Amino acid sequence: MRGETLIRLPARELSVLRLLLARPGQVIAPQQFLQAAGDRPRLRAEELPDCIASLRARLAPKECIETVYKRGYRFMVQVRASRPGSPPSLPGLAILPFELGRGIPEYLGPAIAEQTFIRLAGIRPDFVNPLPLDSVFTLALRGADAVEIGRKIHADLVLSGSVHSLPSQYRVRAQMTRPADGSQLWVEDLLIPQDSLPDLDTELATRLAFRLAGANLSISAASGEEQQNAPARGAAFYQYLRAHHEWQTLQRHRMQDGLRDLLSVIETDPTLVAARVDVANLCVAQALYGFMSPTMAAETARTATKPIPRGDPRADSSLPALGWISFHVDRSLPKALRLFSFSEHVPHDPWVTRARVMLALSRHRFDEALELLDGAIRIDPYSPWLQARRAWALHLAGRAEESIEQARNALLLFPDHEGAQLYSIIILAFNGQVSRAVSMAADLAQRLPYFDLGTSAQAYALACAGQKNEAQAVLERLQWLSRERYVLNTFTPAVYVALGDHDSALRELRISAEARCPWFFQTLADPRLKPLSGEKLFQAMLDELAAFEQEAAAAEDSPGDEQVFAETD
Repeated sequence: MRGETLIRLPARELSVLRLLLARPGQVIAPQQFLQAAGDRPRLRAEELPDCIASLRARLAPKECIETVYKRGYRFMVQVRASRPGSPPSLPGLAILPFELGRGIPEYLGPAIAEQTFIRLAGIRPDFVNPLPLDSVFTLALRGADAVEIGRKIHADLVLSGSVHSLPSQYRVRAQMTRPADGSQLWVEDLLIPQDSLPDLDTELATRLAFRLAGANLSISAASGEEQQNAPARGAAFYQYLRAHHEWQTLQRHRMQDGLRDLLSVIETDPTLVAARVDVANLCVAQALYGFMSPTMAAETARTATKPIPRGDPRADSSLPALGWISFHVDRSLPKALRLFSFSEHVPHDPWVTRARVMLALSRHRFDEALELLDGAIRIDPYSPWLQARRAWALHLAGRAEESIEQARNALLLFPDHEGAQLYSIIILAFNGQVSRAVSMAADLAQRLPYFDLGTSAQAYALACAGQKNEAQAVLERLQWLSRERYVLNTFTPAVYVALGDHDSALRELRISAEARCPWFFQTLADPRLKPLSGEKLFQAMLDELAAFEQEAAAAEDSPGDEQVFAETD
């Protein structure tokens, strides 16, 4: 509307305007307009300038859309929501892992929920808002029922169900619950051929559309080109679902088994893009955990994702992982920022948000990291790693009291989670609560003896407690392990600082930098390393990070930056 006059916009221009209005004042890269969900038919690169020009002609003032050289477009006029006519918010839907009868593989329960979530999120329904799964799965693993889960995460609706095996079929029961009053809204029973179970997500999404929207919507047709290009789901897809479940356990041997199976899936069915995206996220996760060297993780992730067709929207969620690799392994911040900018439209999930937060922390942009975490926690409040990593971000920012409070909160919510324990050990030991840190570290080291970060945290807690011989013994054990396999040593410099051995701390930092350790730049901001601030080598490491920022700023303004970013395209 302009005053009382209705302005009719073509579908592509309306899509461009919606994206501009959703992010006023922010620069939006051309690729984001091209990949915006909901464009049917999809906007082509050569059409974007004409769309922008047409919008400028229709809007007043024409200068409201600014062209930012080499970066994209920005909406410059103040935007505010129109309350009286604003549409009502969609009901939030939590999808629980389905309960499984005897003889059914354990991975199918969460797989049904996750694939249904992906199917709904992919069509962007106007009748329901599927809520993030991490909190839902965490609460379900604790034994919470549908009503309790729905109330804790403020869901309006909860979909749950069960699967039982018959001689040649699966009997599936799906039920919808309203947590506000605990009432069961509907129940449906389905008989699914056993070789068709991977297609259950499409069937559930279609029935949800009918129940909630009152429309006989064909989800497969609504999914557009993603479905048209999708191969038939056969044995490779079953193997993918199993591998996806295995690697997300975050246990060393199961993650390695998951990677092997994913690579086998890619070889069997090269068109299964989801498996390639999983490989990228899995490799980054293993590098962060210390289960795979960063250089090997980078090589494996790039090999897996390289065959994905350019412009395929299903691959966008792999871009943060590849951006992380560009920064930590290639030491190229311009390329990393380019990849992250192409994936700004990808919504929160544990792996996408993790990569975004870790990059912000590595750049010592703590307010940015906390803003990302707080936004994700608002919609995914029972995600263990989000809550734990927030404590770490506050610690790196030097906000000691807040980091202690957040660590305690994470432990209260997730007392046995390795992330909550890892960061809490460091924070509590650093801030004088040594006895609890030592006790917790011993428990973590006993439960997860292969977790090098936990072992380093144990050594640090022992050093802070004055048990120097015990701390040295732990460090020596890590050194022996490094002769047999890759050992992530980025947290050991803080142990040497606590022991008063600055030379060894600097040596460990140098080794970490050469190994392209993903934690290296974050640890330079770690308050535990403050005694090293006067050392020339330590300052040189900080200067290197500052040089990366200058390079990124120069590449952003340089007229020749197409060559800088050519490899990322």
